[in-house]
Amino acid sequence: QVQLVESGGGLVQAGGSLRLFCKASGSIVSIAAMGWYRQAPGKQRELVAAVFSGGRANYADSVKGRFTISRDNAKNTVYLQMDSLKSEDTAVYYCYANLVRRGTPRSDDYWGQGTQVTVSS
Repeated sequence: QVQLVESGGGLVQAGGSLRLFCKASGSIVSIAAMGWYRQAPGKQRELVAAVFSGGRANYADSVKGRFTISRDNAKNTVYLQMDSLKSEDTAVYYCYANLVRRGTPRSDDYWGQGTQVTVSS
């Protein structure tokens, strides 16, 4: 059993900041990547940022220079620091992890329940 638990969403004014947290727990052997997707009403889910086990990070063009993803491997936790927020960042943010669960031969994707981020203009 693997769980991803997110926290840190909320309501903020445009130009403000929020920090999202996501912790993976359970029978985890290794985590190849952790990151965040988001889905706004009426839109498809899109990748926001991901960080890989070696430390390399990818960002969506729309958040480069404003968002920073980081990871604590010892705690199986990923963070998303969101600065200079815009109204178009409003969405439900989902944490994901590509990991190997104990007793399985390959990695799979796991998802958190989502946390709402609302940016008021």
